[in-house]
Amino acid sequence: QVRLVESGGASVQAGGSLRLSCAVAGYNYGSYRMGWFRQPPGEEREGVASINMSGWTDYVDSVKGRFIISMDNAKNIVYLQMNSLKPEDTAMYYCAARVSAVADLAPSLIQNEYNRWGQGTQVTVSS
Repeated sequence: QVRLVESGGASVQAGGSLRLSCAVAGYNYGSYRMGWFRQPPGEEREGVASINMSGWTDYVDSVKGRFIISMDNAKNIVYLQMNSLKPEDTAMYYCAARVSAVADLAPSLIQNEYNRWGQGTQVTVSS
């Protein structure tokens, strides 16, 4: 069973940076896709960034050029580097995973294409 634990959420001022981490436990083999999602207060959860085992990435338009997703395969940690933060980035951020023993998974920003979720870490950006 893959387990995910996020960390790194904090309160920052607009223009600042944060790096979120997602520790992945229980992954032993196969292809994977990892994603970061966020849910602002009172809104739907949305996909922010995704990465697959080959290093291909995908981002929602609103974070392109500001956020970078990366995977440290040796440590089994997924990072989300967030730069030039804006108040509208305020949300609970969730790490998500999908592992496949047979398929080469592409990155995805669609929630239904993940089956493991972390508990979330809060990011608050003040103006």
